[in-house]
Amino acid sequence: MNEILEKINRATKEIKKVIIGKDDIVDKIMAAIVADGHVLLEDIPGVGKTTLALAFSKVSDLLYKRVQFTPDVLPTDVTGFSLYNKKTNEFEYMEGACVCNLLLADEINRTSPKTQSALLEVMEEGKVTVDGVTRDIPRPFNVIATQNPLGSVGTQKLPESQLDRFMIRLSMGYPDKESEINILKGQAEKKLEGIEGIITGEELIIAQQMADKVFVRESIYEYVVELVRTTRTNPYTSLGMSPRGAIALLRFAKAIAFLDGRDYVLPKDVQKSLFDTGIHRIVLSPRANAEGLDNKDVLERIIALTDAPGNA
Repeated sequence: MNEILEKINRATKEIKKVIIGKDDIVDKIMAAIVADGHVLLEDIPGVGKTTLALAFSKVSDLLYKRVQFTPDVLPTDVTGFSLYNKKTNEFEYMEGACVCNLLLADEINRTSPKTQSALLEVMEEGKVTVDGVTRDIPRPFNVIATQNPLGSVGTQKLPESQLDRFMIRLSMGYPDKESEINILKGQAEKKLEGIEGIITGEELIIAQQMADKVFVRESIYEYVVELVRTTRTNPYTSLGMSPRGAIALLRFAKAIAFLDGRDYVLPKDVQKSLFDTGIHRIVLSPRANAEGLDNKDVLERIIALTDAPGNA
């Protein structure tokens, strides 16, 4: 455990040399990868989302592919297609962008719902089906998707079924003054070129397996369920977290505990995880909108109203 944790910590520090001033975002994405989950980055263009994904691919020596989603991108661009070979008189499978270890789905909410839905199977099951034939995707497999805020020209809202496939949703935001000065000096670009591979895909799989084995006592299971159920029944939401959301919450909390060097989950791990795993899964009610509450405000109230078990 110590050797794998040491490599993950070194890899995280290497990424932080490139992604300046966003240490918390880097930590959360690493936790999501260790939890075998997918990440949705919602932010304006130009804040370093693509650089972030590229840094993760380099430091972990993963097969990295990028799709720039536009209205004319087809589902077969993602999943692949069958092409007839005259020499062999057979159809051959031509790989799509999803056949990789780390997929950057850039500006995912600029493409059609049909193309977005092409990612559903591969994100959920790690498989892709083309012409009735199902193929496994290489492991590990993680998607880092970006989307522009709603209201930007050419964007459309992701359906709830698509959002639910993402373990966490984050926003990088603008850098602080000192970080932006360093970006202008070109420090991030220079460090990206020199970034070295520290952890292999096989070691990431081991880390995922170790995180999955982190101990969860019965009272923590009950706490997770109570939090999730409260997102469905409180007057400030019209749609709460699904059972898939509850699983994502627990897996993310286990990954946070693992990266903190513990083999057991504490209530604070669950509370910290709820914001990132729940913020894109709840839909606010008219009452919440009338009172000027946002998703984070509602989740904070849910945590405050739900009794947490002791740490013992």
